[in-house]
Amino acid sequence: MMAVLKPFAQWLASTEWFMKAGPRFVPQFDRALHRLTGGRLISSDRVIPSLVLTTTGAKTGLPRRSPLACLPEDDGAFLVVGSNFGGPTHPAWSANLLKNPEATVTHRGREIPVVATLLTGEARAEAWPRLLANWPLYDRYTEKSGRELRVFRLTPPT
Repeated sequence: MMAVLKPFAQWLASTEWFMKAGPRFVPQFDRALHRLTGGRLISSDRVIPSLVLTTTGAKTGLPRRSPLACLPEDDGAFLVVGSNFGGPTHPAWSANLLKNPEATVTHRGREIPVVATLLTGEARAEAWPRLLANWPLYDRYTEKSGRELRVFRLTPPT
């Protein structure tokens, strides 16, 4: 099933329609599913590894939950990309992390405190090919958005 689902999802996510409409319904649907399953499930996790990131709002100070695709790393960290579905601006969650790097990740039912680091230079260049192998559309989103997508490493405290 995954062999068929992932290529279809990548095709759908690359369409102009989805890049405009997706931000309006995908996060809301995933947040509701996450809440209903006690953090064990979000729909996008069936296609690409995903998590729910809880940040502190940069302006409001309130908790903000964002379902995101991720690349789990062997050391327990996660890589996330601020693609915003190829939109022209960086997603709000990335601004939240820049102001308040301490956050929480819910991944497959486990809640994990993390500290976010914005990857730049060599660290970003090393991570980017692995992120593209995980979700090739990041190149399309970069092209569409006209900006360099922010990449964060979310690391559990040691």
